Amino acid sequence: MTRKYFGTDGIRGRANGVITPDLALKVGQATGLAFRRGEHRHRVVIGKDTRLSGYMIEYAMVAGFTSVGMDVMLLGPIPTPGVAMLTRSMRADLGVMISASHNAYEDNGIKLFGPDGYKLNDEVEREIEALVDTDLGPRLATSPSLGRAKRIDSADARYVEFAKRTLPRNLSLEGLRIVLDCANGAAYKVAPQALWELGAEVITIGVDPDGFNINHEVGSTHPEALVAKVRELRADVGIALDGDADRVLVVDEHGHVVDGDQLMAVIARSWLEDGRLSAPGIVATIMSNLGLERYLAGLGLTLARTAVGDRYVLEHMRNHGFNLGGEQSGHIILSDFGTTGDGLVAALQLLAVVKRMDKPVSEVCHCFEPLPQILKNVRYKKGKPLEEQLVVRAIEAAKQLLGESGRLVIRPSGTEPVIRVMAEGDDRDLVERAVDDVVEAVTKAAA
Repeated sequence: MTRKYFGTDGIRGRANGVITPDLALKVGQATGLAFRRGEHRHRVVIGKDTRLSGYMIEYAMVAGFTSVGMDVMLLGPIPTPGVAMLTRSMRADLGVMISASHNAYEDNGIKLFGPDGYKLNDEVEREIEALVDTDLGPRLATSPSLGRAKRIDSADARYVEFAKRTLPRNLSLEGLRIVLDCANGAAYKVAPQALWELGAEVITIGVDPDGFNINHEVGSTHPEALVAKVRELRADVGIALDGDADRVLVVDEHGHVVDGDQLMAVIARSWLEDGRLSAPGIVATIMSNLGLERYLAGLGLTLARTAVGDRYVLEHMRNHGFNLGGEQSGHIILSDFGTTGDGLVAALQLLAVVKRMDKPVSEVCHCFEPLPQILKNVRYKKGKPLEEQLVVRAIEAAKQLLGESGRLVIRPSGTEPVIRVMAEGDDRDLVERAVDDVVEAVTKAAA
């Protein structure tokens, strides 16, 4: 069933285009009503990243929640995993993160968490969508029952202490020179503070948000600045977060980028050795490299694949008893610590391995040689290009070309009008041909 507002990770779109104050107010009202359970005083925590439009959306949602009788606790700029953690810690009925993650500042979004700190499932999101399109006037709170709103000044400190506690107690980051890129986003205060308090020498970039520069030529989707700074300063490691800090990318001492697949391999190996894996394997998406799957098999571990989106990874983890999963993009979920991806906590797990092994990051993080993998995006304005016979035939031909030693993944983006075409295999030339043939067909169908 196609949903009207929610995508793969909450509601996202152009601020004052898709994400308007009116929509934010209605989502606040609808979500507040959906989570009014029991007679206690209901409360919601709201965090945000550093986009200019965050003010507009934040106050519209405050109006929505208070109008249905919910008290609001405003956290200010804080990572998405911080909102998830504080939703549980503060016994809130709801958590809201206002962010469009790695997107440019013009976009924004609304991510929702239940009282357990987990993102809402499809069924609950459909219930909220139905309420958004309903006249809620008769269900608004009476004057004496309206909610209140207040700022929570301790949110940053609480998240910093939470993150620090995920590092083994007897371990210090002393002696490590770290370049940290916070993408001018939600973690620009908390991440440098946590790493410094753990003993590291921290050099920061992307920590001067102005409302417009979030993810602009910095952060996990633009690692060039981090690579240059690591090389310039001869740092031991570079760490890049995205706009809401739920994903991480690492750069080794030579300036080489380490993606989420390699990070999951490092943590899986470490946790296997320590007996910390709750199941004999990890969970990743259909986009993770075959090299990771083969590496894990060599350790006696399985790789379960899900649809793209950390919520689907987490759902599989919860249903099948896994405590480690994530995405190639750097969403790493460590369910022993949190209920969603956490870039800072994932980075700390890597740094713990680096300190314990006393080896360079380049050695620690080179667990496997990735197979050639090519991803191309095709934009379209309307229609369903993947249903065109021209595209169907091209996909089938590409699968036959790759054979059993390769993979072809084609999927529409859940956040923008783009079709993603990815292929991988042992033979790079065949992989390129397969992708190009499908891209050509999709482009013609979308014209």
